[in-house]
Amino acid sequence: MTEKIAFIGAGAVGGYVGGHLARAGHDVTLIDPWPEHVAQMKKCGLHLGGTQGEFDVQVKALDISEVQSLGCGIDVAFICMKLYDTAWAAALITPYLAPGGIVVTMQNGLVEEQVAQIAGWGRTLGCIASTISVEAVAPGRIVRTQMPGGDAYTVFRVGEMNGLMTPRAQRVCEFLRAVDSAKVTANLWGERWSKLAANTMTTGLSGASGLDLNEVVSYAPARRLQIKLAAEAIRIGTAAGFKLESIRGLNAAKWLAAAAGDAVALTEVETAMLNGLKRRPEGGRSGTAQDLAKGRRTEVDFMNGYVAEKGDELGVPAPTHAAIAALVRRIERGELNPARELLAAL
Repeated sequence: MTEKIAFIGAGAVGGYVGGHLARAGHDVTLIDPWPEHVAQMKKCGLHLGGTQGEFDVQVKALDISEVQSLGCGIDVAFICMKLYDTAWAAALITPYLAPGGIVVTMQNGLVEEQVAQIAGWGRTLGCIASTISVEAVAPGRIVRTQMPGGDAYTVFRVGEMNGLMTPRAQRVCEFLRAVDSAKVTANLWGERWSKLAANTMTTGLSGASGLDLNEVVSYAPARRLQIKLAAEAIRIGTAAGFKLESIRGLNAAKWLAAAAGDAVALTEVETAMLNGLKRRPEGGRSGTAQDLAKGRRTEVDFMNGYVAEKGDELGVPAPTHAAIAALVRRIERGELNPARELLAAL
């Protein structure tokens, strides 16, 4: 029997992943609160472009006001909303799950517990989408700027909160392999914090500086700030008891050594960062930069701000994360404009 899949949030990540699953023949419904986007998908389908090729895909799309038409038969519901929209998105889709249906959090933060409190602990899985780099550039059009991971790099990591390797987690992986490489992880929380560390190195920095995702690496002051951000997040994650995975292909110790001034480690880290540009032919904008450009609320309180807050709780300071979060908030309020000159204060 064909399983019914829903994406709550069909913007950059949800639309791209859901669109490719639909292209592979899965029964997918894309649900989104952006009226123009939904209308365009209904009328003309979804255009997926960028580094994996150009595809026009016919999709089933619903506005959030139309969710009642789903019935109670969703087997797998992916939440791909902004982090501040997690709770209502989980509450929206839970009544429409089939018996045995599950909710999969395909977001950047540690939100599984929040979703589990709504959908049920036994119905919640986590999924990390690592270095996928996608953007909804117009209604009905989503572009990927990162080269596919394939055999060289696993993009999707699916995990149970209790660390068990379950058939349902493997089933979700099988779906996602229609988009890019995927695996089941027994270390969801370590993967989550490692991804958070990687995201918070660039998303707020790119938003505050106005630099794209390639420029924040090629521009030396921004590159050095990324190393500071990585080290702060690593120290906090370690203090929280997480078993950290590699971050941008390097282990935690290497980032800490580079931040501490070890010349050999610093050279290795910077070389790896610059080599990483080869997998992104076009710079693309971080999620925070996209939000600022569109006049939307950013996720900075759930990204750099969250890291700083967690550091305060654990007595492990994260001044660079706190400063980035403060800059982004000021830009949100219209007090500043994104500019690389803002990085000088950091």
